[in-house]
Amino acid sequence: MIQFEQSTLLNTLPKQFFAALTKKAAQYVNAGHDVINLGQGNPDQPTPQHIVDSLKDASDRTDFHRYPPFQGQPFLKEAAAQFYKREYNVDLDPETEIAILFGGKAGLVELPMCLLNEGDYMLVPDPGYPDYWSGAALAGARMDYMPLTAENRFLPDYEAIDAERLDRAKLMLLNYPNNPTGAQADAAFFDGTVELAKKHNICVVHDFAYGGVGFDGQKPPSFLQAEGAKETGVEVYTLSKTYNMAGWRVGFAAGNKSVISAINLLQDHMYVSLFSAIQQAAADALTGPQDCVRELSAMYERRRNIFIDACRKIGWNVTAPAGSFFAWLPVPKPYTSAQFADILLEQAHVVAAPGIGFGAYGEGYVRVGLLTDEKRLAEAVERIGKLGLFIDKNEEK
Repeated sequence: MIQFEQSTLLNTLPKQFFAALTKKAAQYVNAGHDVINLGQGNPDQPTPQHIVDSLKDASDRTDFHRYPPFQGQPFLKEAAAQFYKREYNVDLDPETEIAILFGGKAGLVELPMCLLNEGDYMLVPDPGYPDYWSGAALAGARMDYMPLTAENRFLPDYEAIDAERLDRAKLMLLNYPNNPTGAQADAAFFDGTVELAKKHNICVVHDFAYGGVGFDGQKPPSFLQAEGAKETGVEVYTLSKTYNMAGWRVGFAAGNKSVISAINLLQDHMYVSLFSAIQQAAADALTGPQDCVRELSAMYERRRNIFIDACRKIGWNVTAPAGSFFAWLPVPKPYTSAQFADILLEQAHVVAAPGIGFGAYGEGYVRVGLLTDEKRLAEAVERIGKLGLFIDKNEEK
């Protein structure tokens, strides 16, 4: 068989970090070990039944068996607009300010291709979601990293970015509630972001994947709530987390008309939109009963509390996340994040994602997903505690 060479473009793509993590964990599962996998971000709960029933009913509609409109069904765009008005008091024009996406990831990877030319600069968070790098690679763009540190509440320090870097940047990616750190942004931060973006003519792309998961009574704010936000960028929303629809691959971008137009143009050449029955179910999710969203967030908060309390009891000095379903945990000395993750897998059979996989400033941390039941989370910490990695050596003497 002839072995055809891959294109130069494919060879420039970053390696899929989570694929390697999954493969390593699978080796221990296949060897018969009871592995508690906290290393990925795949929601463990089923899609709410009323959304599933909507899909079942919509699948019987023969008009939905045909190609949908290239740029998505108007009823889903209208539902997205209603959702933003109800949840955030943001007014959106369904036709010109909303684009339907094949999941949030697709939009985040597509946007650099829509707006950047080869060699253009984009500001990306470090640590950050690794697929941001994929979008940069596909666009031939250069990444300028914005460090997220505990000292600055895992928010980018705009004052630390000099004017020359800001002037050359054409795009900025943000993500709050944050993956991987679980940090939260407030309205004042987004106000400052809009001001900065206007001054330096930067398009802001806010990844709002975890918008439905906030803790301690704090509802995560939308970037679009900031005055002037629609002038300066877009927000990418996915139904994967808020409604446990990860496998359905449906989301949308909302905001600046010129950016929405660019997304639609690119997707016109790639897709014929989503199966209309999925679009109908997504519309019903956005406009239907929201009890499931509140219950899901409350469940993650209970899991967070149990996990964080257990960590502190074994001597692990950790900070509780303010949102998302991730915990960002410091690595004990003298280990690197990769070494510590290997120890957890090899000796405790617990999978955690090493922070270095999210960027240079991720070193010194591991990310844990709160995506298994409370009993298993407690068991994972118990196993880690037995390794004795958090015992104060001075107390032993």
